[in-house]
Amino acid sequence: MSKQQLTALIKKEFVLEFRQKSTLAGIAVYIIATVFISALSFKKIIHPIVWNALFWVIFMFIAVNVSSKSFTQETKGKGLYNYIYYNARQFILSKILYNMLLMSVLSVFTFFFYSWFVGSMVEDLPLFLIVLIFSSTAFSGVLSLMSAIASKAGNNMSLMAILSFPVLMPLLLVSIKLSKNAIDGLAWSVSANYLLVLIMLNFVVITLATLLFNYLWRE
Repeated sequence: MSKQQLTALIKKEFVLEFRQKSTLAGIAVYIIATVFISALSFKKIIHPIVWNALFWVIFMFIAVNVSSKSFTQETKGKGLYNYIYYNARQFILSKILYNMLLMSVLSVFTFFFYSWFVGSMVEDLPLFLIVLIFSSTAFSGVLSLMSAIASKAGNNMSLMAILSFPVLMPLLLVSIKLSKNAIDGLAWSVSANYLLVLIMLNFVVITLATLLFNYLWRE
């Protein structure tokens, strides 16, 4: 696998994204508006479980909106061009890595505004941020692959949601458990096994995506 070509593909994703600045601005406005409306609705959240649940609901919607557009803009003409000039593994890996980077930044952005408007209940901030980053990358990997599958069915986003839900549930449960430990300020030893599972899920997602995408690539 050529690192230069992979780097070029990731750079292309950034160039295309920032060329349409309205898209990023729309996502930013969506995040701020969602958090602000949640703050107005709840006024003051007392229980940490409610704070944690609301945060992950917002995170889930943002992850789906960001990652679902990975292949929606890939027309048949672009698909043929990509098939001729790029390697399948490099192509899907560039999409996943780009979405991972973007989602990691947006998740921290979301947490910042969520803490600002709603208030922060996190006792162990380093652990919470680590969980947030690894959860973002794992979510992005899963949703990028599901977006590729949905694109082969006419960009059916309903299909993407149906396929993603069973895969994302274990990941979401681990993320919620770890974030609750961070909120409670428990020792890292309590979260070590869950954190290892979360990190391993990232490797599994990337590996499966690069292997399975070959079958979609030929279609």
